[in-house]
Amino acid sequence: MADRSGRARAAEAADSRSSSPPAVRRRGGPGPGPRAEGHCFRRVTLTKPTFCHSCSDFVWGLVGFVCEVCNFMCHEKCLKTLRSVCSCETPSAVRVPVAHCFGPAGQKKRFCCVCRKQTEGHTALRCEVCELHVHADCAPFTCADCRRCHLDGNLEQSHAACYLSVPPECTLGRLRCMLLHPACVRLDSRNFSKMHSYRITESCSHDLDHCDDVDPSAAASKDNPTTTMESGKQFLKVFDGDDAVKRGFFRLVSVYRATNNEELVEAALRAFYLPDDLQGFELHEVGGLQRLRGDDDVLNRNGGLDNRRDGGDAWLLRAKPRDAEVMKVYAGWPRSGAAFVRVSASKVDTAASVLTEVVRQLDRQEEDVSNFSLQEVYMSSKQVQRQTLTPQEKIVDKLHEIRKLSLRQMNQTRFYVVENRKWTVQVDLLIGGLPPLLTREEYVQLIQEQLTTKSHLVSISHMYPSQGAVALQVTCFSEAERIYMLAKDTSVNNKTLTSLVIPEIKHHSLRDLCPLLVFVNPKSGGLKGRDLLYSFRKLLNPHQVFDISNGGPLAGLHTFREVPRFRVLVCGGDGTVGWVLGVLEAVRHKLVCREPPIGIVPLGTGNDLARILRWGPGYGGEDPYHILVSVDEADEVLMDRWTILLDAQDVSEDGKDSGFLEPPKIVQMNNYFGLGIDAELSLDFHLAREDEPDKFTSRFHNKGVYVKVGLQKISYTRSLHKELQLQVDTHNVPLPNIEGLIFLNIPSWGSGADLWGSEVDGRHGKPRIDDGLLEVVGVTGVVHMGQVQSGLRSGIRIAQGNYIRLTLSKPIPVQVDGEPWIQPPGHIIISAAGPKVRMLRKSKQKQKKSSAGVKDGRSESPSSRDGGH
Repeated sequence: MADRSGRARAAEAADSRSSSPPAVRRRGGPGPGPRAEGHCFRRVTLTKPTFCHSCSDFVWGLVGFVCEVCNFMCHEKCLKTLRSVCSCETPSAVRVPVAHCFGPAGQKKRFCCVCRKQTEGHTALRCEVCELHVHADCAPFTCADCRRCHLDGNLEQSHAACYLSVPPECTLGRLRCMLLHPACVRLDSRNFSKMHSYRITESCSHDLDHCDDVDPSAAASKDNPTTTMESGKQFLKVFDGDDAVKRGFFRLVSVYRATNNEELVEAALRAFYLPDDLQGFELHEVGGLQRLRGDDDVLNRNGGLDNRRDGGDAWLLRAKPRDAEVMKVYAGWPRSGAAFVRVSASKVDTAASVLTEVVRQLDRQEEDVSNFSLQEVYMSSKQVQRQTLTPQEKIVDKLHEIRKLSLRQMNQTRFYVVENRKWTVQVDLLIGGLPPLLTREEYVQLIQEQLTTKSHLVSISHMYPSQGAVALQVTCFSEAERIYMLAKDTSVNNKTLTSLVIPEIKHHSLRDLCPLLVFVNPKSGGLKGRDLLYSFRKLLNPHQVFDISNGGPLAGLHTFREVPRFRVLVCGGDGTVGWVLGVLEAVRHKLVCREPPIGIVPLGTGNDLARILRWGPGYGGEDPYHILVSVDEADEVLMDRWTILLDAQDVSEDGKDSGFLEPPKIVQMNNYFGLGIDAELSLDFHLAREDEPDKFTSRFHNKGVYVKVGLQKISYTRSLHKELQLQVDTHNVPLPNIEGLIFLNIPSWGSGADLWGSEVDGRHGKPRIDDGLLEVVGVTGVVHMGQVQSGLRSGIRIAQGNYIRLTLSKPIPVQVDGEPWIQPPGHIIISAAGPKVRMLRKSKQKQKKSSAGVKDGRSESPSSRDGGH
């Protein structure tokens, strides 16, 4: 938005000029400047380059206007067209309250949305959904103005500072075809936090239960205490209500020594970002009965402020008693015109009498008033709390009670008139970590035993026996919350259960849209995976972005099970892509869209599949917005997948089975299958990574370890042709003297090497990823592998075929798509795995356009612009 695009630059200049809250002007100083949208502007002389928060242009000259409350900076000409509200007016600009989902802020330079000062060097938070940034001590002054992501009895929502710039008929922008519209998602989330609703792991969240209890000195540290003392200012401790006194949450107000009560009240209101008239408030001494009169000199009473600042007296900001109130009541349904009506209430007026007047003003007086209720809504940034008032409750007493508890809470509280409707509760939970391949009756019994569920409230709606997971449908909020929390602390067969809240996608409302299902492995690519997770949650609907380390791919596929058309984007290495493809193969019969095309953002070490699909050798920090556009413009291609049957038997020298070693197992292959030296190097790397996983956070380090283990095996010799027999398409194939045997499905191996080679061979066809054939290649050792990696040689071509049978006479290292292990003697059979999978290949034209746009600086996206968060 316009007011946010230049905020980062403008706030840097504002940070050196004013503090939050600013000091009260000396008596006789300049009068108040222009006011607009709740701001209190004063004229300032600029001493460094500054940008306007409103239009984002440079402020030419030496004169600008800065808000004394929120540090908003703008041109004089922009005062007439200003649309961005002050931080104190943000609650009044909220359309429908939606709580934020705060987690720890990243390392990038950002500015607080409340005081507009830098977050660097201070404890800061970031909303996981909308990327709003805020200081920890400013968080209590943010309201529930996050963007709406699903239907939960709410209307459309956007930031208070942003929604004024949104056109009435929003087209959702370039990504509209892949965006999961909030109106198409339903989630009954009354008893669940935003972290639970968006499946955000607790390790990534920040405990906000005590965010109001941060060290008050943190607020003062954003000012310069030394400068404050030298300029004759002092800090005064002020509370905004009984709750703040009880919890010790106060604001340090900087004031000049010669300050009277009215000026101090004005400073206190600004400190708590309260937009009210100072004539309605007064200061009380905490722990005493004395209140200040207008002509009192508070700083010079009883020995001055120096004693109070070190643990002495503190002051409590109170609203003066009122005999009557004028309150705003908002309509709880879509309505043209004003969103609220104003109602006068006296001491004798009750909720019932106010409700009657509100219904009349909303032109619904012909309906029975008993069909409506008056609801109090507290729009806290971390949780929206709703409470229905009883008909006999006195309105003036209710407002007085809230103000006495907290003036800040009163500013974030509004009243709604809502229709009394009975609606069916339906909470969907996905429980994972159960034993696989059980019957429905066994799963029902297991769930009842472990989670003590109530059969009349809980039922199994879907089963995934191959994944050891079931979907529960719960018709009671409290029961759903109890099961959700209990499952996380329950183990079955020494395996902890997983529990996820699953939204319902109203697939009939999607029309011709093709939403994108995004899986991100935050453990891949160092911290790049986590950054992508944040970015995609911001650009798309968080309900279509899944952290694959929390519940695996099944959570996303189960959520999209009834979507008629969708695409998949996997952000991770080849192992992550294989994981998604494997789960998709296991549950595709339960999906309406059984063959969704899959794109890749390469975050692994080798990224061979991403290379041949043109997604690149690795993620280099490309703009997430451009990645999504590339996915939208990508071409669909088919790719073979293969099933490997590993049947371990004690094989005699003549090739006959003579004993049973272990049950057979089946694995899926997408890229390649290797035996011998190639797999042994992968196994050594795998063991090294398991010993010290924290060191394996970059592709450069990982490749260095590969080189190290390769050098250790350079003198290794193994006659692989003596340890196995190869059969291709029912034909016995003699093996040359090799140390490694590799079966290729794609023309990329070992981080982009062309193992098959590009030479024309009359005996074999040119390899393709959809030709239904595997290429069989041999390597003679580590030196040969190094030459292939450097492009000096290719592998030894042995055969092509669609049915492979191997007989192992000794244990041998093997690896499938980079996952290694030691395979006992026995038989290995490789065959085609059902239908070909649909993959997304990046368009060549898109590659040229994006590279040209980045080079000349013309390419810009919403995520690359300097946002205001």
